[in-house]
Amino acid sequence: MPVALDQQRLGLVFQSRPDILAGIQKAADSPARVSLFNDIASFVYDRLPTDDREQDQPAAKRRRVEVANGHASSQPLGGAPAGTVGAVNGADAAAADPVLLEIKDISLTVPQRKKYGLCFTKNFLYARAAGSAVPVQGIVYAWRDIEHALCLPVPEKAAVQHNYVLFPRGSYLPSPKASNASSPDLEPLVFTVSAAAPKPNTVSGAMAGVAASVSDSYTALFEWALTTFLRSGGNTTTAIITADARVFHSAARQPFRPSEKAVHVKAFRGSKDGYLFFLPTGILWGFKKPLLFLPLDRVVAVSYTSVLQRTFNIVVEVDVGNPDGKTEEIEFAMLDQEDYQGINEMYIHRHGLQDRSMADARKAKRQLAENAKKKADGGEGVEGAEGGADDGLTELERAHLEAEQQLQDDEDEEEEDYDPGSEGESEGSGSSSEEEEDGDGDGEGEEFDDDDEGDEE
Repeated sequence: MPVALDQQRLGLVFQSRPDILAGIQKAADSPARVSLFNDIASFVYDRLPTDDREQDQPAAKRRRVEVANGHASSQPLGGAPAGTVGAVNGADAAAADPVLLEIKDISLTVPQRKKYGLCFTKNFLYARAAGSAVPVQGIVYAWRDIEHALCLPVPEKAAVQHNYVLFPRGSYLPSPKASNASSPDLEPLVFTVSAAAPKPNTVSGAMAGVAASVSDSYTALFEWALTTFLRSGGNTTTAIITADARVFHSAARQPFRPSEKAVHVKAFRGSKDGYLFFLPTGILWGFKKPLLFLPLDRVVAVSYTSVLQRTFNIVVEVDVGNPDGKTEEIEFAMLDQEDYQGINEMYIHRHGLQDRSMADARKAKRQLAENAKKKADGGEGVEGAEGGADDGLTELERAHLEAEQQLQDDEDEEEEDYDPGSEGESEGSGSSSEEEEDGDGDGEGEEFDDDDEGDEE
């Protein structure tokens, strides 16, 4: 008797993937292949959760129901690590959602640097490789979970390009991460598009015809697609935020596009270089991992530190949602002094952010440093020997303060050495004579002034 495909078991294992099932049925053209496919089906079936086998329904279907109800399965597919179960469930649910729009050949930079197609379904946005029907693990986002969406010009490029940045809940602050049942460990999504129109045959899906009317450029296409699918996916609070030169622009001239105002400034976070964007709803640091977005309603205060001749640092105090209410300070370093006025006046003051540059804690550190310097010069500090001996500063902070003091000393010396010239001397002589006149009452000062004016004429 010829060997036949185990249609029941194959149907249970691959019910969520009818394309694979159809491929197996087409390829099962010999007894050897039929046996091989049956063995594969048995192998996968034996590793399904016991409850799934007993109830005679596929695991993927049960997991999709649990995700829809807000309950993630505690048993991973095929013995996957417990920490990845949310991503697996999200990928399964996304794969079962019909693709309404796909935009191919999009360059992603975060969480992976690679070209993928971006697929839009009613409930999900996900990436998939060319020729594949499977979502890329870790790049599956439920529309309802996206909290911030940004569209920003890519700095230092001769050709105009834009980065789209999507932040799932809990992924934009340094800590702690918010709980997200369907995607607990998702990173932000960053992808880059040009200002040109999409190439032919790169847009497909049931809504491709509608998309064609808004496909004059990639930015117009994604503006429509993201806005439309966010709303249809149940996310009515997220809007796409763009950089606005009226809110902030840098004083520095862009080398690549000099006629265009730069809406970013260069900055360092630790040893990583990047860019700060001061946006209508918050401050973004990008575009290297880990990206940060600091919403204005989370910013407690702003301080300026390490103010030197050419650069300064900015410290943003942020409410990160700690149960004890403790805030976190995030420092961005090496900003150009040229941009200080724009940041301070155009952004910090306009948005009513509290400037704590002279807060008590920072002021105390400055006083301790001054006391230490006075003691080193042989004098006594305000706080005495104890305050000078232990100033509580790190070597880096002490070096910054010493550099600031040296700059101040240099400026004082320049003022003392200032020579106003002959005109200033004449004015000085006149003042002196007037003082003598007031004191002696002999009128000599007035005669001197007249002579001096005659000499000048």
